[in-house]
Order: sequence, then C-alpha cells, then structure tokens
Amino acid sequence: MERESMEFDVVIVGAGPSGLATACQLMTLAQKQEKELMVCVVEKGSEVGAHILSGAVFETRALDELFPDWKEKGAPLNTPVTGDDIYLFNSASNGIKLPGFAVPKTMHNEGNYITSMGNICRWLAEQAEQMGVEIFPGFPAQEVLYNEDGSVGGIITGDMGLDKDGNQKDSYMPGMELKAKYTVFAEGCRGHLGKELIAKFSLDDGRSPQHYGIGFKEIWDIDPEKHQEGLVVHSAGWPLEKDTTGGGYLYHAENNQVFVGLIVDLNYSNPHLSPFDEFQRYKHHPKISQYLEGGKRVSYGARAMAKGGYNSLPKMTMPGALMVGCDAGTINFAKIKGNHTAMKSGMLAAETIVEALANSDEGGKDLISYADKFESSWLFDELYNTRNFGPAMHKFGTTLGGMYNMVDQNFFGGKLPFNFKDDSLDHEQLKPADQCAVINYPKPDNKLSFDKLSSVFLSNTNHEEEQPCHLKLTDATIPVKVNLTKYNEPAQRYCPAGVYEVEKSDDGEDVFVINSQNCIHCKTCDIKDPSQNITWVTPEGTGGPNYPNM
Repeated sequence: MERESMEFDVVIVGAGPSGLATACQLMTLAQKQEKELMVCVVEKGSEVGAHILSGAVFETRALDELFPDWKEKGAPLNTPVTGDDIYLFNSASNGIKLPGFAVPKTMHNEGNYITSMGNICRWLAEQAEQMGVEIFPGFPAQEVLYNEDGSVGGIITGDMGLDKDGNQKDSYMPGMELKAKYTVFAEGCRGHLGKELIAKFSLDDGRSPQHYGIGFKEIWDIDPEKHQEGLVVHSAGWPLEKDTTGGGYLYHAENNQVFVGLIVDLNYSNPHLSPFDEFQRYKHHPKISQYLEGGKRVSYGARAMAKGGYNSLPKMTMPGALMVGCDAGTINFAKIKGNHTAMKSGMLAAETIVEALANSDEGGKDLISYADKFESSWLFDELYNTRNFGPAMHKFGTTLGGMYNMVDQNFFGGKLPFNFKDDSLDHEQLKPADQCAVINYPKPDNKLSFDKLSSVFLSNTNHEEEQPCHLKLTDATIPVKVNLTKYNEPAQRYCPAGVYEVEKSDDGEDVFVINSQNCIHCKTCDIKDPSQNITWVTPEGTGGPNYPNM
C-alpha cells in the first residue's frame, strides 16, 4: 500500500509523562545548541491526557530539572502532601496504623504533591508545543516502520474507516508513515509495539520477567467536613488474601475530592478472583468508607502497571530507537511512583539523541551511550537500591517482606548485600479452578460499590462502531476448550470493564464473547491470560476512555 509520509528527526510514541518529557528536553537542548530539530509526538487518545491514569502522588525531582520554573509556568501542582497514614488492614473492619519508623522511607511523601497526571500531561504538552513540537492526538502508532537494514525507521499510524472484517468503508483513510532518524517508544505499560520490539531485538535477555499489577482509581466528591486536603492514606492487607499481594490508597486532593484505588498484583493464583470486585469491597473498610459515605463517585478507570523494577528492566536501546518510561518498566514500586522516573528516563533519551545528532548522525544506530547516562544518573540509583522490594514481598509475603524492606531501606539505604530475583511469570501462576475456593462477592450497594458497566460509563469509553476487533485471539477455540475448562475462563473476572463473557448459544454451547466497545485499554488481558492467547493492539484513533483528570 502506498502511504503518505512525513519525515522528522525524532518521532515519539505516546504523550504520557515520559514521552512529553523526552520532547521538552529535546527542544530545550536543541535551543541551547541553536539547532533546529523536527520532533513529533503521536498519541492514541482523543486528546493529550485522555488515556492517562495514575494515583497520583507526584515527586517533582525530574520536573525540577526539566523546568526549574514550573511554578511560574503554572504547572497544575496545587496540593502538597500534609500527612501520611499507613495501615495494615487485618480484617474487613479492623486496621492497624503503622508508626513512621515501621514504614520504609520510600513510602514517605514529604515534599510531594497530590495531582492529576492527566492535567500534568496536558500542561507538558503545552510547553512542548510552545517550543515547536508537533503533537498529533487521535493517531495511534499501529506498526513499527523498519529500514532495509532492520533498524527502526519510524512508525505507521493506524488506518481509519475499516469495517469489522477489515474491508474499507466510505470513510477509509490509510495510516501515514512517520519516518524518523530516531524513534522513542513511550507507550506506557505493556505497549504493544514495545512488546514486539523486546521480542525482536531480545532486549530482555538475562533479565527477570516483567511483573505487573492492575491499578484501579475512582474520583469522589466528598463532604467538605470529611475532607483533609493533602492527606495520603495507604494500606496493605484486606481485602487481599495471603497469596495475593497489592495495596490500597486514598488521597485527599483539592476541591473536596479524594482519589481512591486498589492495586492488585497480577501474579495471583486463584482464577475465581476478580480484581474489580476486590476494589469494590475495599471501599467498605471503615478506614476508607468514613471519607466516602455521603459522597458521589464522579470518575472510574483502571490500568496495568509494570512493577518488576530494576531486575526486569530490558535493554532500553536498539538500532534506531529507544524505549522509555513504563514501556520499559521504570516505575519505582517501592515508592508506588513512576511518573518522575518515567520523565527522567525520557530526559536521558533526549540527551542521548541530541548528542548523536550533533555529530551528524543520520540515524538508525543503537545509541548504547544511553546505558552509561542511565547508570550514572539518580534514576539508576533509585531503581537499583529498591531492586529487592517486589521480590522480597513475593518471596516472604506481605508481613515478612515488608519487614525486610523496612530494614533494608531505613537502615541500609537499599544496600543490603542481597539480590532477590522473581523469575516467575505472572500468567503462569493461576491454579486450576477446581483446586481453588470460589469467591462469592457481595452485590454492589450502589452507594460505595458498583458494577462494571456503570463504572465503564464513568470512564467515557467509546470506540467507533464497525471496526476490526483490537483484542486478537491467536486461537479462537482456546477460551472455551482450555481456559473455561481448566480455569473457568478468568478473563470474565480479571478484565475490569466487562469486555469478556461466556454465553450459551441457542444449541447450548459455550461461546466466548468479546465486547471490545467496553475496553478501557488497561492491557490486563494481554498480561494475565493463562494461555497467552490474547494480544492487545491499537483500535482506531480516539478510541478508548476519555478521562478528564485522572
């Protein structure tokens, strides 16, 4: 197919924190050198921020370096953290507040801000455009464009106007080739092109497998008398059982709003478990419900998060391209933060690219000098010194693992001479359904807890009708013949949006149904499917959630 093409010095895939930080740093460095640089950012969401979901308690370290005058420039950071409450929930009604000395230093939030990362990204996009970056929202990067020598040469944006069988409708518009000397992949967790590149260039050789969690978030308007602006609440324990790790949070933001959520690690073993319903239960704990009761839920979303840390970081460069942020897995899960680390990884990528282009580099090289920059940065120190956080929790459990992490971080700064590894695969941890207890979740009360469909409605999710399904099955028989038989088809429960169902046909046969219209782009199915039979690819541009300020 003949496609229109545009040429740039750098194409960036994804207008999240890492991609936009890359773009801003590229232009800052180019301006200092009085060089002209053509930079383009493509974003699959309908606008910048539409697909951004994060807690978020934000550490400004990278932003301080990127824009030292961010306060004067009006960055939307208005709610400094005023207090940390950390609980161990030992039952549905009891919780022990942990004293500060018993909490790893990484979880202390003095100097941080409660904010919306969607709004931060919108602000970063404004800064980038003022410096000359071209940003194209509504244009998903569908394919990697390779040069004749096998190096990455850019991306191809998604075709528009195809019917469900892939035939061209009257509205058909082919995607464009966006060619670049260097391409930066900043798609976020489990990026579908990042996944392809890791496999193609063997970027994860010698690394532990990546590990994931699914994070839920709701925004609530609450009674002003219950609101404590700046208070950060974290919890471990209930409702998650002993072999299921994760934790909850509730952040008091501005305007009498709270952000409430639960993270469920995707290495859980019981196929009957529903992360969505665990989150609904979580809100009924009295330490959480005391703030929510009488309030109104105004937004809902969910997103997978990479939490393998240092041990799971792939090689982040390949011929013609770099991978940054959560696409690579730079989150510091010991802090429950990844925005500042994602931004720093992109800023290092920008420095590496500008240095290469300053030396008349025509592109296509493997910029291995990035590794040196990474290893001499605070980003490396931060990730390396917390390398054991996740593996210790998986190896010893929440209580003993938490104690190890407290000692390691508070007394040794992460420098204990141990290197725990977790080389298991999240999708392989499910046990057969008949070996696990069925979990009977309470019905939602529509006051604190709700069903999936009413939740998806609040995410403003929409996809153009009559387009090819973006949730691809390698073998259409596996969901019923294998997953239903052995695991009671867990896709019905691990999906937070009601995308997957098993229904009976007219002749009584089980039929696997994909309601792709509901998909909120969390990527959990691509990660947790025990048969690794589902591949998430980009739908038409602008499809998916439209988060206003998540």
